[in-house]
Amino acid sequence: MAEKQGKAGGESEFAKRIHPEKESLTREQLQFIRQMELAQWKKKTQKLRTRNIITGLTIGALVMGIYGYTFYSVSQERIMDELDEDAKTASKYRVPKTGAN
Repeated sequence: MAEKQGKAGGESEFAKRIHPEKESLTREQLQFIRQMELAQWKKKTQKLRTRNIITGLTIGALVMGIYGYTFYSVSQERIMDELDEDAKTASKYRVPKTGAN
């Protein structure tokens, strides 16, 4: 029966939105608003911090991967240098082509 009276009586005070600058609020109400805003800020900050850590670790892993791949590819260039040296020594033993032959 109390529920019917609350609903029939009009708008409830439970979920009423207020604007602190337009309405005159007591000191306790303003303090409660600040406490709630601080609690919400802390909750959002924790989520943001977690996302930032994940993003930082992802970027760091990508950088380290590129760095490692660069070292790997540079070490592969030694093999190419050895093949080039072999080709140079093979070309030294070849007789140069001239028009006299």
